[in-house]
Amino acid sequence: MPNPFNEQVIEEFRANNGRVGGYFEGARLLLLTTAGARTGTPHTTPVAFYPDGGERVLVIASAGGAPQHPDWFHNLVANPRLTVEDGLFTYEAQAVVLERAERDAVFARAIEADPGWAEYQAKTDRVIPVVALHPIPKDGPPKINAGSMAEHLLVAHNVFRHELALIRTEFTAAGVSGTTGAFLGAQLRVNCLTLCQGLHNHHTGEELGIFPLLADRHPALAPALDRLRQEHERIAELLEELRRALAQDPQDTDPGRVLSQVERLTSELEAHLTYEEEQLIPLLTPQGASPGVSR
Repeated sequence: MPNPFNEQVIEEFRANNGRVGGYFEGARLLLLTTAGARTGTPHTTPVAFYPDGGERVLVIASAGGAPQHPDWFHNLVANPRLTVEDGLFTYEAQAVVLERAERDAVFARAIEADPGWAEYQAKTDRVIPVVALHPIPKDGPPKINAGSMAEHLLVAHNVFRHELALIRTEFTAAGVSGTTGAFLGAQLRVNCLTLCQGLHNHHTGEELGIFPLLADRHPALAPALDRLRQEHERIAELLEELRRALAQDPQDTDPGRVLSQVERLTSELEAHLTYEEEQLIPLLTPQGASPGVSR
């Protein structure tokens, strides 16, 4: 039977490129479409996720601390291949349930970033499973969740701006409360990994899809595209520096050093996004049409 609450979240998620309000406002969600364990019927469920620093993302089968595993988990055990929507992209993935030792390590990291996971585990006698979702490689650019390339570009850019704003907000809150060490490091790690993976996917999609298309249609754009490719490499270097700073023991995280790296990344990424919009949006938008998304 369809779940009215989930149906509302799914509709809002798809209408707003992954952002929802109400109970899940501010949460990091994916839509998982799994095949029913008994029937094979597709079922779509909104699920919170935890970034893992690589291609895979992690989902935790908490069910709010219920005594039984959620249906989507049973579906993935029976049929590990699924479809994932993250607000920007839709892709096929392979689910792998983590073995106990790795599960415990990942779950501990998740608790550092959000103590609510510990509260869920305390409510139930079952060991809450953690599932890794591995994207299945495919040829060509990823499938975008937008009505046009111009809209997708603006939506993606605004997501990255939002992630940077979250990081800056966390630093501000930490300064007010005096928070340092483990909690700040864990929070930054989540946002950094989300931003890193999102930018990697976006830049890969551009270099496989939008850039060749525009180069073919607008040969005079070649210098701008070369500049954008070089900026992709520079931003990847800055992201790797930030990733390394957050990869150490959270207790040893130096907020001052990380803040300096965040400020440098913010400055260069915002300049890149703005230049790209100035150069590409007019060429991706049909004459007389609006790109459809504002900042």
